[in-house]
Amino acid sequence: MSTDAVEVENEAPVGRWGTLQPWLSLVVRLSMAGILIAAAIPKMMDIPQSIIAVRAYRILPEAIVPLFGTLLPFFELLLAVFLLLGLFTRLSSIVWLIMMAGFVFGVAWAWAKGYSIDCGCFGGGGDVAEGTTNYPLHMLERAGFVALGTYLLIWPRSRFSVDEWMRAA
Repeated sequence: MSTDAVEVENEAPVGRWGTLQPWLSLVVRLSMAGILIAAAIPKMMDIPQSIIAVRAYRILPEAIVPLFGTLLPFFELLLAVFLLLGLFTRLSSIVWLIMMAGFVFGVAWAWAKGYSIDCGCFGGGGDVAEGTTNYPLHMLERAGFVALGTYLLIWPRSRFSVDEWMRAA
């Protein structure tokens, strides 16, 4: 990569967009952190239910379901902390997008297999009565989450971030 490309990559956007973009990125970053906190806390408060939610997808081998169900909320909370701090923001958005890809795959899998499950995304989870799951709405919600992550991947520069502080130092 030429030095010109590196200089352009590190320059702040100009004009009105240059003023607005870091504030929009702050809102997106904090929204993503809030979503992760809202997802992590209920699962952390009821780890056995988190494991049941993971099991309901019938994707992972049973031997790792308890480990995955236990660690997922802690991982979500850790990612939320990175986003709250604005630390490694672009990398955090990539991790977010990988997680969302996994969640979209899981929901698509359950839908395609005809399982009737509560995703457990914000606590609860597991098998539910037939006809009570709204997979299209759930996928639309995930599309919105993917849009947030994509925005932050493209425009990670945000106000009140450790990244900004380190860049200025």
